[in-house]
Amino acid sequence: MQLPISAAGQSGQVPTLNASEIPHAVRHGAIHGALGSRNVGEAMILIAPHNPLPLLKEVEGRAETFELEYLQEGPADWHIKFTRIA
Repeated sequence: MQLPISAAGQSGQVPTLNASEIPHAVRHGAIHGALGSRNVGEAMILIAPHNPLPLLKEVEGRAETFELEYLQEGPADWHIKFTRIA
């Protein structure tokens, strides 16, 4: 499955993943896969159709540590920047 990530591989750009374009049945797994591809110091922006609180709880349980920054909070979608810090 090809993930809908924009700016991937472009110098100086933070990759952006639009969760709305991922089938619901595999959405969390796909997002975790994308987060797992980030090295320490790298970031990714997630665009979600709602505040993804259940996903954020899952991310807290990962072995890696991510810093979160809400860039946009609704009303149509939420943009959250995940930066891997450990």
